[in-house]
Amino acid sequence: MTKILKIGTRGSPLALAQAYETRDRLVGAHPGLQVEIVDFKTTGDKILDRPLSQVGGKGLFTKELDEALTDGRTDIAVHSMKDLETQVPDDQVIGAVLPREDVRDAFISPKAKTIADLPQGAVVGTSSLRRQAQVLALRPDVKVITFRGNVQTRLRKLEEGIADATLLAMAGLNRLSKTDVVTSALEPEDLLPAVAQGAIAITLRKDDPETLDLLKPLNDETSAIRVTAERAMLATLDGSCRTPIGGLAEFQDDGRLRLRGLLASEDGKQVYRVEVFGDPENAVALGKEAGEKLLALRGESTGG
Repeated sequence: MTKILKIGTRGSPLALAQAYETRDRLVGAHPGLQVEIVDFKTTGDKILDRPLSQVGGKGLFTKELDEALTDGRTDIAVHSMKDLETQVPDDQVIGAVLPREDVRDAFISPKAKTIADLPQGAVVGTSSLRRQAQVLALRPDVKVITFRGNVQTRLRKLEEGIADATLLAMAGLNRLSKTDVVTSALEPEDLLPAVAQGAIAITLRKDDPETLDLLKPLNDETSAIRVTAERAMLATLDGSCRTPIGGLAEFQDDGRLRLRGLLASEDGKQVYRVEVFGDPENAVALGKEAGEKLLALRGESTGG
């Protein structure tokens, strides 16, 4: 009997789109492979009335997927990589990073083309402390309220007039073919994205070399190196949903890796930025360097 490879995923439209992309890439690399998608409602999908920072952070979006992988109900799990904790469970490993999508944030508003154009005292809805801090740094006069839920839910809240603007990841809107809602794309110079934004990670059990072999053709080395540097910075900062952190690693024309990092206060009044360059082979060390520099900047400014 042919084994069916079971893919674990959240059940949101975006998560399913990412699982379908993974399935299609697997079947493309291994014609005849039997694949089944198994979707789960995670704790993070169920708690929509409070910011993630108040109820446990990123792990709420991966807990059920991790458990299903551990007990063998699934063979791999597909994640938005920015939702992954910097340490995956001890029995699991990241087996592949798919080619990274657009890393930028999308500004969506019926009232303004950009953040700068928002009316005085406008209301911006977001569930991200990173976005909140950077928006408030640019526009201290606006009010930021919590917007939780999937892409469709947030867009509906905007239509209902609960907020004047919101921000979403361009990658997700591209994958859902919903770029028509975008008012403008925010360049990283204006709003630094989340660590690993736009990247899809596939995890599997460490003791499953057969499945790891199936995943190898799917791994995009360039994307993997970039997110490795960013996640090393995040790990150094002990980053979670409770701290506004941004990070973006990009290859330069000379082959070096450029990593930009940001650490901020929730109110946007303190924003610390660093930029480091290094060899792609030393992506982890580069991330650690950026994280330590940000911690030093914050420590110097607070005297601690």
